[in-house]
Amino acid sequence: MAKVIMIQGTMSGAGKSLLVAGLCRVMKRDGYRVAPFKSQNMALNSFITREGLEMGRAQAMQAEAAGIAPLACMNPVLLKPTDHTGSQVIVNGQVLGNMGAREYFAYKKNLLPDIKRAFQKLEGLADIIVVEGAGSPAEINLREHDIVNMGLAEVLDAPVLLAGDIDRGGVFAQLLGTLMLLTEAERSRVKGLIINKFRGDKSLLDSGIGILEEKGGIPVAGVVPYMDIDLEDEDSLTGRFGNRSRGRVDLAVIRYPRISNFTDFNVFGQIPEVSVRYVSSAADLGCPDLVFLPGSKNTMGDLGWMRQNGLEDAVKALAGQVPVCGICGGYQMMGTEILDPDGMETEGAMEGMGLLPIRTELKQEKVRRQAHGAINRLEGVFSALSGLGYEGYEIHMGQSVTEGGGSPEGPFVTGSCKNVYGTYVHGVFDKGAAAMALVKALAGRKGIALGHGDILDFKDYKEKQYEKLADILAEYLDMEQVYGMLRDAQI
Repeated sequence: MAKVIMIQGTMSGAGKSLLVAGLCRVMKRDGYRVAPFKSQNMALNSFITREGLEMGRAQAMQAEAAGIAPLACMNPVLLKPTDHTGSQVIVNGQVLGNMGAREYFAYKKNLLPDIKRAFQKLEGLADIIVVEGAGSPAEINLREHDIVNMGLAEVLDAPVLLAGDIDRGGVFAQLLGTLMLLTEAERSRVKGLIINKFRGDKSLLDSGIGILEEKGGIPVAGVVPYMDIDLEDEDSLTGRFGNRSRGRVDLAVIRYPRISNFTDFNVFGQIPEVSVRYVSSAADLGCPDLVFLPGSKNTMGDLGWMRQNGLEDAVKALAGQVPVCGICGGYQMMGTEILDPDGMETEGAMEGMGLLPIRTELKQEKVRRQAHGAINRLEGVFSALSGLGYEGYEIHMGQSVTEGGGSPEGPFVTGSCKNVYGTYVHGVFDKGAAAMALVKALAGRKGIALGHGDILDFKDYKEKQYEKLADILAEYLDMEQVYGMLRDAQI
């Protein structure tokens, strides 16, 4: 039976996902078979496994840190918000259906057997399982039928490390307040506290830590500094949307309300002199060197949003002047028409942007598959990608056909307007030198030369980030204390 330890946080954004990833890499380096687990995740960034099953990208990232292939059993329940009060519910990698918040709250207790089976499957593959909670265990209005925080810790008989975010302020109140709101049985599961995202002189915290340990009755297992780590974060909490700077090569990504899988553009963030801006108004768009229309959890709704706020007209005006590329939902928007006969989003039909010669029909069955091969021959700026290898995955509710009724050939479809492209493949720019080849082509179009930096394959780049993360946690967490929690666990 695998040993288990759980990371919970005082709030969303306390740093649980990175702590889990870092512990996975530290324990892997120490010679253990380790795996991540999150019973329920709410995210619009998702990943498709080799088996064609869907899971949260955060758990896929943590699996990479652990050095193992992502499996759907690492995230048995995934909620993908479709509007402010409802989500698509995915169980064991497959769509169960759409539910409103109240309906799901009443239903979720029925998912506990699925969660237990997923965990048991993972136990057969690992020596240690590092479990991530969600939000805060002190959300007492959600305590009944909890399947992701202390309710799950009880099911798994897991010791808990509780992390607080000092960067937001009030970390002592966060930690002590959380402990105060737990039941005595729940509080007894907390074996250590983590002060996360600290900046400054740690000695200034010493007196506070002494009082915290005295009043809380639980030792502090580490003070972790603010980490400059470039890894995927939970999509609802990302800081990437705040970038307003414009690099010598300026990439604009349309940020609609239900943007999904914007991790497609993280690969460009490692390239010096390149900016990735997320734009939600026509006034902010300007004239970038490339416009991306990313994935969407509600293609018709987000296209309607673009239509209302003027972004559709702004993008169409730029098409032909600068390259425009749509991925997944953005690709569907760029076609001539979107049909929704079964009411998957908005029953009926909607005119597309008319930039690509495709027609899309939304269907009940979701396409979920990994994809790889060589990029088809392209014209214009994207000709720099022709023949390069790609690896990625498709995840979409619609089927798109060309105007002649056939299926597109190759990962990219092009329009009659030069430099207009669309693809269903997420991660199409991640492999090898694809991202750099595109950036150099964009720079050449402007007549500028970029500095000669050492640009890694994106997988190699992420490996360096995992190692950096593990180095920091190994230094600032009391790993002897953490391993002691595992030895004392009754699993």
